[in-house]
Amino acid sequence: MYPVIRPVKPEDAATILEIYAPYILETPVSFEETVPSVEEMASRIEKIRNDLPFLVCEIDGQIAGYAYASNHRNRSAYRWTKEMSVYIHPLFRRRRIGNALYSCVIEMLKYQGVKSVLAGITVPNPESTGFHEKFGFIKTAEFHATGFKLGQWHNVGWWELDLDPEMKSPSPRLIPFSVIPENIFSEIIRNGINIILL
Repeated sequence: MYPVIRPVKPEDAATILEIYAPYILETPVSFEETVPSVEEMASRIEKIRNDLPFLVCEIDGQIAGYAYASNHRNRSAYRWTKEMSVYIHPLFRRRRIGNALYSCVIEMLKYQGVKSVLAGITVPNPESTGFHEKFGFIKTAEFHATGFKLGQWHNVGWWELDLDPEMKSPSPRLIPFSVIPENIFSEIIRNGINIILL
């Protein structure tokens, strides 16, 4: 029953897709409308996992949830701002797994030199907005009728978390996720697991 938090592997793609697919097919949480293939999901994982945190939480060998950071935009001056996402298997909700995963990703992004993280949330979604605001995210914008899905228009709100309010001039390059020192990585993971075990 002891939880494990670890970096994602490409072979996790099928299980991650099982968690993600209902959000595509049944909710406006994701604006994707077609479930990607396992190969496409594995490709997405590969594009992220060396540069930014993409973590999974296992309970008894089963992936209970995952969280990751991704680029906000591709133009170079945006590189200190990232977006975050988290998805939890229905059988493992309300067990602080999302809190643990988000805490780990945020701490790793801080170490990497990221200035701020954003979360785009289809609103209304009080569970997700409350979750983010508990971490200190602040709502900064709401775009109206941004996406049409499941027969209606949906608004998207944007929440922002400033990871380093004192940062004046950032390091020219972010530290890649793959080279975070093992001792720092292990400490962050240990703190995340303790959130689940509280």
